[in-house]
Amino acid sequence: MGIIGVALLLATFIRVKVRFFQRFLIPNAITAGFIILFFYNFAAPKLGISQVELGAMVYHLLSISFISMTLRRTQSRGKRNSIFSMSVSVLSQYALQALLGLVITIVLISTLFPDLFPAFGFLLPLGFVLGPGQAYAIGSGWEGFGFAGAGSVGLTFAAVGFLWACFGGVFLINHGIKRGWMTREQLKGLDFKGVKTGIFPRDSELSDGSKLTTETEAIDSMTMNVIMVMVVYICTYLLLKLMTYLLSFAGSLGDELAVNLWGISFIFAALMAMIFRGFLKGMKVDHVLDNGSLTRISGTSIDIMVTAAIGAISLVIISQYWLPIVILCAVGGFVTIVTVPWICSRLFKDHKFHRTLIVYGASTGTMPTGLALLRVIDPEFVTPAASDYMFSCGYTFVMAIPFILAINLPVYARTTGNMLYFWAAVGVSAVYLIVVLILYMILSRKKAIARPSRIWLRPSKRQ
Repeated sequence: MGIIGVALLLATFIRVKVRFFQRFLIPNAITAGFIILFFYNFAAPKLGISQVELGAMVYHLLSISFISMTLRRTQSRGKRNSIFSMSVSVLSQYALQALLGLVITIVLISTLFPDLFPAFGFLLPLGFVLGPGQAYAIGSGWEGFGFAGAGSVGLTFAAVGFLWACFGGVFLINHGIKRGWMTREQLKGLDFKGVKTGIFPRDSELSDGSKLTTETEAIDSMTMNVIMVMVVYICTYLLLKLMTYLLSFAGSLGDELAVNLWGISFIFAALMAMIFRGFLKGMKVDHVLDNGSLTRISGTSIDIMVTAAIGAISLVIISQYWLPIVILCAVGGFVTIVTVPWICSRLFKDHKFHRTLIVYGASTGTMPTGLALLRVIDPEFVTPAASDYMFSCGYTFVMAIPFILAINLPVYARTTGNMLYFWAAVGVSAVYLIVVLILYMILSRKKAIARPSRIWLRPSKRQ
């Protein structure tokens, strides 16, 4: 934690002083991650320090961030269609990247890399759309099935996704200005010093980050929110231990399923948080939870998790897979930066470019990356784009569960030698994409295929 703290502090200083990092809005956690990446790969081994702790940190912080966000109160003020459309736009990238990843993987297996692990292509949507925590957690589970260094490879996909988010996002903003996708007045937020440097100037008016819900003399309000998160986490751990025990009676197949369940523990963490919040609400004590405090807990978890995720990458392992990683990331990133504007400009009725930026950021990095891009043109989050995306996470989470549960199908292709499992995964991804496209057609109606050769369907003047 001390090493990560030093790296984050140094990254914050770099963002304040170096224009390059301000121009491309590179989050401090990404810069800090690359700082400790070199430290842990070259200096740390000589000091007897291992990267193993970083991977464990990523795994646990992922669940903590999910719990803290799920415990928050949600009172949607946006239009239901807009919120659901946000989910559809993100899910389109889940399905598209998964299908692309698997197709490229089978091509590589048939040509240059016959020993490539069949699930390799799934690391593209895991790293880009789901994020470093999920990519590491699920990838680490695959290591027990013969995919050496899968957790580190997953983190690499996530790191490259962050780069696509930052540089690609700024490219979209500049390209949008040139093409008239947005007005120059909408860029006034970029002139605000706090957006560029990442730190609000001295004497600026500061927003409240959290509220007190307890008497500090008895127990600090932040302590109350932290312990609520940790209680949910220990309940999640006990639930998974119980499920592991029960599955052990099913023999080796049950043990294998139990390993996979631990790999997606963040799903059970979010579900447990929903149950816990419902219990608190039923007991009429849910008012002790503060949305602002829970958001700060989630934000802190994500900052540390992203830094640790990039630092946990093993350059030795990555050197073995560098060509497949480059091919998948290049194709996946290009397809994402083209399809997100195409879909969003036809799917949404208002604030199209605002929604495009947050969906693109979330489809290549994480939710905070999408919010960072949105802040360039909407620094005060005046438009409903940010709130609609937050509310859409519930839909997205539920609709993504079947996809995540099917993500181990290519693993069985390696363990059993039967490639039908791999093609089943391709089929699931294809069906997922078809369902999302049907939903897209229903929501966008006549605009669904309007001017298909144009990446951006121009909005009306009132938008």
